Amino acid sequence: MAVGTITKVSGPLVTASGLQGAKINEVCKVSEKGLIGDIIELDNGVASIQVYEETAGIGPGEPVETTGAPLSVELAPGLLSQMFDGIQRPLDTFMKQTNSDFLERGAEINPLDREKKWTFVPKQTVDTQVGPGDIIGTVKESKAVEHRIMVPNGVSGTIKSIEAGDFDITETICVLETDSGEKELSMMQKWPIRTPRPSKNKMTPGEPLVTGQRVIDTFFPVAKGGTAAVPGPFGAGKTIVQHQIAKWADVDIVVYVGCGERGNEMKDVIDEFPELIDPKTGESIMQRTVLIANTSNMPVSAREASVYTGITIAEYYKDMGYSVAIMADSTSRWAEALREMSGRLQEIPGDEGYPAYLGSRIAEYYERAGRFSVLGNEGEREGSITAIGAVSPAGGDISEPVTQNTLRIVKVFWDLDASLSQKRHFPAISWTESYSLYDDQLKEYMDSVLGSQWSKMVDKAMSLLQEESRLDEIVQLVGVDSLSQKDRITMNTARSLRQDYLQQNAFDDVDTFTSRTKQFRLLRNILYFHKKTQEAIQLGAYYSELMEGTTQIRERIARSKYISEEELDKLDTIYNDIEQVVQEIVEKGGMD
Repeated sequence: MAVGTITKVSGPLVTASGLQGAKINEVCKVSEKGLIGDIIELDNGVASIQVYEETAGIGPGEPVETTGAPLSVELAPGLLSQMFDGIQRPLDTFMKQTNSDFLERGAEINPLDREKKWTFVPKQTVDTQVGPGDIIGTVKESKAVEHRIMVPNGVSGTIKSIEAGDFDITETICVLETDSGEKELSMMQKWPIRTPRPSKNKMTPGEPLVTGQRVIDTFFPVAKGGTAAVPGPFGAGKTIVQHQIAKWADVDIVVYVGCGERGNEMKDVIDEFPELIDPKTGESIMQRTVLIANTSNMPVSAREASVYTGITIAEYYKDMGYSVAIMADSTSRWAEALREMSGRLQEIPGDEGYPAYLGSRIAEYYERAGRFSVLGNEGEREGSITAIGAVSPAGGDISEPVTQNTLRIVKVFWDLDASLSQKRHFPAISWTESYSLYDDQLKEYMDSVLGSQWSKMVDKAMSLLQEESRLDEIVQLVGVDSLSQKDRITMNTARSLRQDYLQQNAFDDVDTFTSRTKQFRLLRNILYFHKKTQEAIQLGAYYSELMEGTTQIRERIARSKYISEEELDKLDTIYNDIEQVVQEIVEKGGMD
């Protein structure tokens, strides 16, 4: 450790001299108040320190002390259902300990509870050889999640002793005989947030992440272990899309990072998530969720650390063999923190004042997502991290640097369209601008699950929506009467796809989530109605007759999305009734 002296204070950037021997990213205690910061620039013992707390009231001449370690997170039972700030301070405990609704500077609080006892169940026996990533035992962290205690990275040896029982996270549960002597293991390990955790192998994602959002799962799916971006202007619904995915995605663990967003949005998460019931376990969804809140009124530099804190916790659960989804809302605010610190360091600015390394920092974050074969010798253990980042471009301009650098990295682009949100069409994801580069490989998987019709149905539905865009231009020029009867059927089906399938109500108990099976049947019914009405036109029926005669069945199709998952047989009934209704119209026309 080294002790230096503050020479300059510029907002969250503090310059200190006399820190010979210090290292980049080393954590420091700044001033007599003990503010937390880390070194981001070094020059002959003069260090530039990024301080994660408010620096008002400190000045030159005050001491700075290095700790000898990088900024790290504690990884152990007790992470789930917690809310941390950007540097893993538990906000509930912080509030109780400081007796304040606001962050008190210099308060030293352990990230995880040191007093709570956890029941440890060994999975290994004495004299067993173990190495990094091997599971030595388990703890029931919540009713939903079994916490797997792993040998830390860089440690291997023979188990000399291992005990079952109730322990806190710092007590010794296992002793290893290593080449350098005995090594005591507890339930807790620490990991530097800016260093990716190692794994055996990174593999190609092959299974879709089911979100329950029809426009995403049908047209623009993301793979488990994939990356996605949700750019859009204010009010287009970025946060709601992320909330919905966090609530309903078929993953084992959710990490939600509120990075520079408004405090009331995080309050909504805190209020809603405990009331949501996980369909897999029947328990609160918070039992498999970690929240990281670094809202817009919190220190800006801690915002920069928050996404790394989140992704490190996600990697830890991935190493246990779980599938994890991490939401970052929003990476634009994170990039603004980078820009502010870069400006204070007087670095040469890139596009729009962002640092020249913006693209590489964004890539570093998203590259930590993926599908992995993780460390450990007890057979192949797979884990995945799916990273979904919201981007908030100023004025909705997606040509700005954060969005463009993000789109170079991620493989799924959900474009939020302001015009759709103004029409109250949510999710306001544009089906003409969005894309998924996982589409082809995931269609094969979905065909194997739902049958070979799925990918054909998806292609047909998208072609109808694209055809509607073309026909809409003609209608605006010369009116709807200029269209052929077949084209008017196409326009009607496309409208049904938009309103009855793609539009989804996040606040309706039934419509908020749609299973794969229900999506298949809803889409099948709409396209089957299109097929039968087109055939009826060929047999001589008139468009006006078809619209008049199918009013009731079209209303049933429109209301289908409000049919609960337990009553999906009703969708089959509608499917069977479509042919009969259309056939009656054709036969009636023939008799006339």
